[in-house]
Formats: sequence, structure tokens, C-alpha cells
Amino acid sequence: MRIIFHIDVNSAFLSWTAVKKVLEGQPDIRLVPSVISGDPKDRRSIIAAASMPAKKLGIKAAMPVSMALRICPTLVIVRGDWEWYKRCSEGFISICRNYSPILQQFSIDECFIDMSFRCAGHDPVEVATRLKDEIKSKLGFTVNVGVGSNKLLAKMASDFEKPDKVHTLWEDEVQEKMWPLGVRDLLWVGKKTEERLLDYGIRTIGDLATLDIGHLTRLVGHKFAQQLHENANGRDDSPVETEVAEAKSYSAERTFANDYTDPKDIDRALFNVACIVAHRIRRDDFRASTVSMFIKHKDFTVVQKQTSLSQPTDITAIILNEARRMLSEIWDGVTPIRQVGLGVSKLTHENYEQMSLFEDPKLEYYRDWDRRFDERQSPSGERRNRRE
Repeated sequence: MRIIFHIDVNSAFLSWTAVKKVLEGQPDIRLVPSVISGDPKDRRSIIAAASMPAKKLGIKAAMPVSMALRICPTLVIVRGDWEWYKRCSEGFISICRNYSPILQQFSIDECFIDMSFRCAGHDPVEVATRLKDEIKSKLGFTVNVGVGSNKLLAKMASDFEKPDKVHTLWEDEVQEKMWPLGVRDLLWVGKKTEERLLDYGIRTIGDLATLDIGHLTRLVGHKFAQQLHENANGRDDSPVETEVAEAKSYSAERTFANDYTDPKDIDRALFNVACIVAHRIRRDDFRASTVSMFIKHKDFTVVQKQTSLSQPTDITAIILNEARRMLSEIWDGVTPIRQVGLGVSKLTHENYEQMSLFEDPKLEYYRDWDRRFDERQSPSGERRNRRE
């Protein structure tokens, strides 16, 4: 039987900030109502993480700072420190890797490890508890560990009661522990999908698991329906991936039958290649830190530009907006263009986007748009343009 652990840092950004302040001799912000935000002086800023005392008051992530201050005027507001967060992340990943070399980092504050062989002859809960306690004693912050027979169940288990807990979710526990949960608690179910399901009377994961697949397909599309149905029943055969694919970059270009001078035509072409490139990196579970683009004029001269992102991304809109900005810098808006191209590089499987998730209210819409775009793509209908 497979034994998978999912390790998730409790309130990562706030916990890591608290550890740093304690090391500097300052009070522990975990003990008082406190939050992490982009700019503590800007009341329009959005909260990225909240302490347990703050959560008990009703303050939570994605809430505007101004609203949180109305709830608690003495709220402690601290700016995030991305470099420190990366150091904390590397520390807990290093400890997890000591327990199993078969490790997949899922985001900056969570990872999966395959313990199938390491737990042979041992109680998985005892091993998970030892791992949890070691991280706490050595690094100063707590984690939850979910234990299950696949990645989905381990991830779901780690989201049970927090903080500093170990939970199991085996296949024979799915109906008891998972099915009563709200449908939004199922991995990959976002706000828009939840709304569609609720409108149809599907309120719990159990409702989703027992729903006729034909009805579900009409609600969310064939591919996503299959995934939701399998996951709601606790089935997931995806491996814990330890190797990064050898791809170094992805690119696509569009050559025009006639030279273009209309900005709308150029933008439409840029949009098309951005969709192709972003879809490919999502398909291969990559995120990119660098975006590049070029234009070729009618005399075949090429002008190109490259930029680095503050955080890796796989979101089409973010990649496209960077390309549009660079286009405005390298094209005079008049000279005819024969070809336009876009590429991404500096690829990673890790996800460092959480800090920005709460800064852009449109981000959930962007991700939903990407998901629907990906569903419409078929392997046979896509021209692959991947550079090794």
C-alpha cells in the first residue's frame, strides 16, 4: 500500500515572520491579533495571512486591511519578507527530504513525500508525528501532516483541524471523514465551480461523489467532471514527482500572411501566442520566472526584449501583460511587423504566488479562464513548440 505524507506549514507567512521577530528579541506576533499584508501603511492593502487570535475575531486572508482594522483597531500589521520566507521554506523542505528522497514541493509552504518504503514496519502516524515535532523544535514553527494512500487524501487530511496536528485519511475513511465536508473543501474546486454545484443542489463532497457523471459533465465539462468524480471518491493515482523535466523554455510565434501595422491585429496575435505558451507550461506543471518576446519587421530585422517576474507564474494574463508592456517599448506603433513571438524560461515546479494572490482581485478570474481554456485543448489539436 502507498503511504503519502502531505506537510503543510501552519499560517506560513505569519509563522515565519513571527519566528524572525522572536529571533530578533521582539514579541511573538502569533500570540496577538496580527496579520501579514503587502503594505502595512496602506489601508487598501489585502491581508495575506492572519494569526489565530485574529482569526477568532473574524479577520482572515483576502480581507482588506481597512476592514480588519474596523474589527480590531489594535491589530498588528507586518509587511511580508519574501527572502526570509524562502529561507524558512528551504529549511523545512530539507528536514522533509531527510525522511524520504521522494519529495515533491507543491508550493513554498507545502510538500508531498512518498513514505511507502520508509514506513514499512512502522506506524505512519508515529513517523509523521516525529517529523512534525522535529520541524517545530529545529525551526520554531508548526506544520500539519496529512497521511493517506495517495496525494489527494494526504492533502485533504492535512487541511483537517489545525495547527500542529497529524491526521489520516485512508480510502476506507473517505465516506466518514471526507464526504460530509462542503464541496469547496475538495481540492481543485474553486469559487466559480462551487457556485455552479451549489445551484444544482450539490453541497457536500458526498453529493458530488454520488452524482451521475453525465449530469456533472453538463455542469463543468467532460474532463473536469471526470477529475472531480474521481477525487470526490478519494481516487488519485498521480505519483510523487521528484524530477524536474528537462525543458529549458517554451515559445510560440505567429507569422502573418501580410505585414501588420494595426495595433489590434498585433495584440490579437500576441494574445494567441501567450495562450499557447501558458497552456503548455500548465500542462507540464511548470511556472516561469522570465518572459521574452520579439518582433520581426518586413526587412527581417528582429527586435527583442526580456523581463524577469517577481514570482514564477503560469497565468496567461500575467504573461500576456508583460509581453504587451515590452511590445510598447520595442515597437513604434507604425513600422510593419511580419512576425511576433513570445517565450518563457527559468522554469520551476514550485509555486511562489501566494503573496500576490491577495493583491489582485482578478486573479481567481484569470485562473478560472485558464482552466476553461485548458479544457478546450486536445493533444492532437495543439502544435508543440518546446525547446530542450
